[in-house]
Amino acid sequence: MKLSQLFKLATISVLTTLSLVSTSNTALADYLTSQGAGGNYRYELWQSDNGDSYYLKIWLQEASPENDPYYTSMGFSSSREALVYFDCNYANKNLPECS
Repeated sequence: MKLSQLFKLATISVLTTLSLVSTSNTALADYLTSQGAGGNYRYELWQSDNGDSYYLKIWLQEASPENDPYYTSMGFSSSREALVYFDCNYANKNLPECS
C-alpha cells in the first residue's frame, strides 16, 4: 500500500472516530418549554437538558424567528424566575417582584 493511501485511510479513520464522539456529546439537547411576548419583545423559555436551569432567548417583536436572539439570559433556577425577569425587564409590567 502506498504511503498516500495509508495516510488517507488513517485520516478517514480519525475523522470518523471524532465525528462519532462529537455526535454522542451533542445528542443531549435543551428543551423549549414556552413562548410569549410583551412590550416590544418576544421570548422563548428553554430548560437545560439536565433540568437544572432555565434561560430565555429574547427578540425584538418584529425580528424574524430565524434571526439570532437580541439577548440570551442564562442561569434561572425556575421557569417562574425567568418569566418574572422577562415581565419586569422587557414587558414593562409592574409586578411586586420587580425591583
